Amino acid sequence: MKTALFFCCCVTLLSAKEPHWSHQAPVQAPGSIDGFIREKLTTAGFQPAEAAEARVLRRRLHFDLLGLPPDPSDTSDPTDPSYIDRLLQSPRFGERWGRHWLDVARFAESNGRESNLTFPHAWRFRDYVIDAVNVDVPYDRFITEQLAGDLLPAKDEAERARLLIATGFLAIGAKGLNEMNPAQFAADVADEQLDAVTRCVLASSIACARCHDHKTDPFSMEDYYGLVGIFKSTQTYYGNWIDSENGNHGHLIRLPELPSQTIVGKSLPESRVKQLQADLAKLNADEKEQQAYIAKAQAEKRDISGEFHKLLTNALRILWTRGGVEGALEAVDDKGRPLPLCMGVKDAKVVDSPLYERGELAQPRDTIPRRFPKLLGIEMSVPKDQSGRLELAKWLASRQNPLTARVMVNRIWRHLFGTGLVRTMDDFGVTGEAPSHPELLDYLAVKFMDGGWSVKKLVKEIVMSETYRRTSFPTRSANGLENPFYKDPDNRLLSHANKRRLDAEVIRDSMLAVSGLLDTSRRAGSLVAELDGQSVSLIDFNHKLPKDLDGSHRRSIYLPVIRDHLPDVLEQFDVANPNLVTGDRDVTNVPLQGLYLLNGPFVQEMAAALAQRIEKAPNRIQRAFELCFNRDPDAQEVALAEKFLQTAHTDESKLFTAFCQSLLCSAEFRFVD
Repeated sequence: MKTALFFCCCVTLLSAKEPHWSHQAPVQAPGSIDGFIREKLTTAGFQPAEAAEARVLRRRLHFDLLGLPPDPSDTSDPTDPSYIDRLLQSPRFGERWGRHWLDVARFAESNGRESNLTFPHAWRFRDYVIDAVNVDVPYDRFITEQLAGDLLPAKDEAERARLLIATGFLAIGAKGLNEMNPAQFAADVADEQLDAVTRCVLASSIACARCHDHKTDPFSMEDYYGLVGIFKSTQTYYGNWIDSENGNHGHLIRLPELPSQTIVGKSLPESRVKQLQADLAKLNADEKEQQAYIAKAQAEKRDISGEFHKLLTNALRILWTRGGVEGALEAVDDKGRPLPLCMGVKDAKVVDSPLYERGELAQPRDTIPRRFPKLLGIEMSVPKDQSGRLELAKWLASRQNPLTARVMVNRIWRHLFGTGLVRTMDDFGVTGEAPSHPELLDYLAVKFMDGGWSVKKLVKEIVMSETYRRTSFPTRSANGLENPFYKDPDNRLLSHANKRRLDAEVIRDSMLAVSGLLDTSRRAGSLVAELDGQSVSLIDFNHKLPKDLDGSHRRSIYLPVIRDHLPDVLEQFDVANPNLVTGDRDVTNVPLQGLYLLNGPFVQEMAAALAQRIEKAPNRIQRAFELCFNRDPDAQEVALAEKFLQTAHTDESKLFTAFCQSLLCSAEFRFVD
């Protein structure tokens, strides 16, 4: 206790002297990526590693930018800027980098928690993100669309639909659907949205100030409740109807009807629609009758306590039955045709939130006007007749905001080097880690803003640098005695490239690619949208659905993301937890991964397909190495493979399939370098 108190006092004293480094405006120092890196290497006495050979760099670029291995026949110069442009223009880029954003956006297609109900329309947000990344929507606009797309002008109905879908960012978070206190439910939803926005964009946990002033960072309870009023002035449409697992109806947003529009959901006969409408009217009449009966008994001071269990059962029957009826009617028009719907948000009644002592709704204090934290020094007011989400987005994306550009630049750097310049990806506060190259971080942040907040421009500049193109084998220091592995074991000075394991999705997609089975088409909707009912607990995962929950050969980004039931092939290799803002995935090496690679049906299917693809090739061993590793096998590898394939009394086709599976199981297949 004394140690913690001492630490907090020290933090307070430090913050009183000058703002934390991340809260100071970035300063553009003269230099370049390679210049800033080389300066620190020279000071440490390190020699930068040599440039990676062309095939290694091609493989690195393809995995980093597209999430797929290169074609072995591709002999293009990977240092040519036009080569980078070609990769950036590929539709596969949006699928790869869109997944990075879905990690921090805590994307999922079900609610999770105690009431794990499906989100059948969450896939629209997934597709929005992929498309936005592909067309390189400027990052400041990208943020604004997701926080306040419903408040932005639209040139036509197609853009109006896109902007409404973008606000799904605020709707896809996990919710306490079984919370029976409406005020508590609203407070918790607003808290989750505030936390997601600030962690995602600012790498700051302002939600920690819900119950008390932040213990380490300079955010107060007034800052928290000034922001939370913005989200309390917002209605969230998440699409779950009331039933025995859910006490809070979510509704959905109806989209404009457009040509060639994907619409999920089942048609209903017009007669069924009329029946449902009649059922709803009857349920409403039953509720009104029961309320009138109770009111009359109270007026007559008649004791009906003995009828409590009769009355309660009837009220629950009405509530739960009506929820399903309303849910069915909201999904179709009067003729039973399914409607285009999405998750998202819209402005609600504008309110300011009281400050609640210890975060308890029973202990309100003074009302806090909707506003933004004063710490960052950006003056911006909230309009009286709107929630303030649009102004919040502008505040976040302001050039005067010292955090937004830095945080995004750091996220981009991490995806290209394996670790961020700031290693604590989602914590730029006092308890986070300082940047390894602060001048470089500021240089890139200013460049990012000056370049129109273009992610593609920044990615290109980084991958064109000598630093990115180095081999993963370090060079000894200038005096020939010091090895960087000893003095800089985490390679924070970036003397060489980091050996990186592929993400879970890339491992799966690469197996599909080398086997020749990869389907690059986009799935229309999602399997989640085709399931009956809304309760995940009622889905028969063992018999009705394949292990990857989809059964297709499309890219992994199109697999269903059901909270607490993620596809095996992804969960084994550290896919992001959809309950959390995840800027930096875990990378583990555990026995279950090896067992999955040896025994998993998907891996065995891919091995058989790879074997069938190349077994008639004249140099099939060489072809297998080219496809899997983008290199030729050496003489020893060829000799070992041939010896294995000549094993007596064994079916040769089975042996070759086992050989192919051994390549897919290898560490070399799972690593970028």
